[in-house]
Amino acid sequence: MRVKIHREGTHVLTVLIAGLLLVNIPLWIWLPHYLWIAAAVSAVSAVFFLLVLNFYRSPRRHFPGNPVNAVVSAADGKVVALEETYEGEYLKCRCVQLSVFMSPLNVHANWFPVDGEVVYATHHDGRCRAAYLPKSSTENERSTVVIRTPGGQLVLMRQVAGAMARRIVTYAHPGVEASIEDHMGFIKLGSRIDLYLPLSTEIFVKIGDPTVGGITQVGLLHPEITETK
Repeated sequence: MRVKIHREGTHVLTVLIAGLLLVNIPLWIWLPHYLWIAAAVSAVSAVFFLLVLNFYRSPRRHFPGNPVNAVVSAADGKVVALEETYEGEYLKCRCVQLSVFMSPLNVHANWFPVDGEVVYATHHDGRCRAAYLPKSSTENERSTVVIRTPGGQLVLMRQVAGAMARRIVTYAHPGVEASIEDHMGFIKLGSRIDLYLPLSTEIFVKIGDPTVGGITQVGLLHPEITETK
């Protein structure tokens, strides 16, 4: 997989490099007899920069399986919720909720979970509870995107900000063609992705399983059961 820097991190990394250079260069110039101090600060700066760089990595991924009716994980992380629940914002019906929690060390780019067309997208302001808590799905800052698949089914994807998250970025809007190989958005720092799937969906993961966004198939839709808005 080819890895590049996500566009959400370009400005941040540029400013960070400039700031670290402003701190480190004077130390090497002004402390010729205490080079160990300059070396220690430079080492800490390098580690910090690499951590931030790691957070903003943006791998280009290609789903290896058959994309027809496939539900693919929208994020890197770990499955933290898998249950039947009622989705009241848009679908207004019982669904399977599948949630993936992203730690600060995970890739934070988000992929579309299914192929189709975006029919709904909106942003909600909210609190900054820990993203692994159940109430974060309805009380935290969040963005909701609904995709209608080629088979006519509706899949709702929700980006949920966590306690450390400061910004949710959503590229999707109604009329956009969704592809499981494309980025849907980006969330900064710890956060989670909730998927609301038809009850007929065959689920391939369980709580605690790791996922790779755009790669791990988490479910399979059954087109013979068609849901319309």
